[in-house]
Amino acid sequence: MSRKEDKKYKKKFTRDDFELTLLALPTTIWYLVFSYLPMFGVIIAFKNFKPIKGSGFLPTLFFKSEWMGFQNFKFLFSTGASFFESQTWWMFRNTILYNIIMIALGCIVPVTLAIMITELYSQKLAKVCQTMMFLPNFLSWVVVSYFVFAFLSQSKGLVNSTLTSMGKETVGWYTAEAMHFWPPFLILLNIWKGAGYGMVVYLATIAGIDQTLYEAAIIDGATKWQQVKHITLPMLKTIIVIMMIMAVGRIFASDFGLFYNIPKTSGDLYPVTLTIDVYVYNALTNLGNIGMSSAAALFQSICGLIMINLANLTVRKIDPGSALF
Repeated sequence: MSRKEDKKYKKKFTRDDFELTLLALPTTIWYLVFSYLPMFGVIIAFKNFKPIKGSGFLPTLFFKSEWMGFQNFKFLFSTGASFFESQTWWMFRNTILYNIIMIALGCIVPVTLAIMITELYSQKLAKVCQTMMFLPNFLSWVVVSYFVFAFLSQSKGLVNSTLTSMGKETVGWYTAEAMHFWPPFLILLNIWKGAGYGMVVYLATIAGIDQTLYEAAIIDGATKWQQVKHITLPMLKTIIVIMMIMAVGRIFASDFGLFYNIPKTSGDLYPVTLTIDVYVYNALTNLGNIGMSSAAALFQSICGLIMINLANLTVRKIDPGSALF
C-alpha cells in the first residue's frame, strides 16, 4: 500500500466508527461535566474562598477571593503540645492503619466467599447466600448506626440489658471505657457491608473460567482444595491484584459514614475513630472554611495518585501481566 493510499485509508470514517462514537458520547460527556470540569475548583484549596451574595461562583473564586498559598494545608498538620497525642497523629494513623487491614481482609474474605459459593451443589442455596451477602451493600451507614445504637445504648441497649439481667455491670460503649472494642468492631462492620460487592466481582471471574480445566483435574484425581489452589486462585490472580491496586489508591481516604455515624461522633473515641475525612468535616462545620476542606481533598487525591502509581509500578516489575496500566 502506497503512502497516498495509506493516508486515504486512515481518513476513512466508517459507519461502525460513527456508531461507536455515539455509544461512547454519553460517557464522555458525563466525565467531562462531572470529572474534568470541576477540576477548576482545585484553586479553592489555595484561596480564602467565601461566597459573596450577588456575585457568581467564578468572579468570587478568581477575583474576589484572597490568595492563601499553602495556608489552607497547615490545619491538617497542626499539632498540640505533643504530636503523638494530637488529633493530627490520630487521624493519619487511623486512616492508614484501618485501610491496610481493610485492604487485606477486603481481598481475602470476598475471594473466600466467592469460592465457597461456587462449590455449593444447590444453585438455589447459592443464589440465596449470594443475595444475603450482597444485601448489606445497599444499607446506608445512617441506618446501620441506629441498629448499632439499639444494641450498644448505655441505658436501653440490648447488650447492656443482657448484662444487667445476668447481674453484671453495664459498659459505656460510646465512652473511653470501651475504646479497645471499637477498632475490631469497625473493621468487622466494613467487611460485613462490603464483602458482598467484592464477592460478586470474583464470582463473575470464576464463572468465566474454562470448565474443561476442572474436568481434566477431576480425571487426574485432584481434590477440591487442589482444584482451588492450582486452577481457581491462579485464574483470579489478575483481578485480585487489580482490585488491590485500586484499593491502595484510597489508602489516605476513609469511609466517612462508617467512622462518623457509627461511633456517634463521640469525642472520647476519637483516638481510635478519627480519620482524615471526619477531621475535615468537623473543621468545615465548626470553622466554615471551604478552602481548608478543599485543601484536604486535594491532599488526599494527590497522595492517592502517588500510591496507586507506586503500587502499579511495583506490580508491573514483579508481574507485568497483572498490572493495571
